[in-house]
Amino acid sequence: MTFQYPAVFKKTESGAYTAYFPDLEMCTAKGETLDECINDAIEECRNWIQTELLDTLDMPPVSDPEDITLGENEHLRQIAVIVRLYEGWDE
Repeated sequence: MTFQYPAVFKKTESGAYTAYFPDLEMCTAKGETLDECINDAIEECRNWIQTELLDTLDMPPVSDPEDITLGENEHLRQIAVIVRLYEGWDE
């Protein structure tokens, strides 16, 4: 199953990047470069969703990107991940 959530990325004063998912509580990412941060965001999002699916099938609603207020130097990107619900489900 494919899930897609918006993530907010920001370049820090040190030049590294951080990110958070407004819809996924406590789901954050970081990286020395934007590419590293995006890759970490994909992995963190996947882990968050897999953990949530073990506890409940009630996923949080996805925010409309236009409803997300961005701060200075923040950029919004959609992050999509594929999560296997069980082995062989997509075969």
